Amino acid sequence: MNSSSRNTSLALRNIRIVCSTIFVLGIAGMIITSIAGNNVGLVNTIGGATAISALVLLVATITSNTARPEVFVEADTERLERQVSRLVATGADEDQVRNLVRDATNLGRKS
Repeated sequence: MNSSSRNTSLALRNIRIVCSTIFVLGIAGMIITSIAGNNVGLVNTIGGATAISALVLLVATITSNTARPEVFVEADTERLERQVSRLVATGADEDQVRNLVRDATNLGRKS
C-alpha cells in the first residue's frame, strides 16, 4: 500500500470515528436535553449537528469507494476485445497483440 492510500484510509477512518461519535453523542444529547429542560432551540441545534455528522459520514463513505461497478468493467473489456480484433484484422499477429495487452494491464496494476 502506498503512502497516499494509507493517508486516505487513515483520514477516512478518522472522519468515520469523529462523525460516529458526534452522531451517538448527539442522539443522547437530544434525549437528555428534551427531558431535562425541554429547550427546543438547544434540541434543534444538537439535532442539526447530528444530522450534519450523519451526512458527512454518508458522503465520506460513498466517495471513498473506488471500485467500479462490474457493468463498466465488462464494457471496457468488450471495447478492448474489439480493438484487438481490428488490429488482428489489419494483419497484426494475434499472440503479439494479446501479449502487449497483458503486459500493459500488468504495468497498469503496478502503478
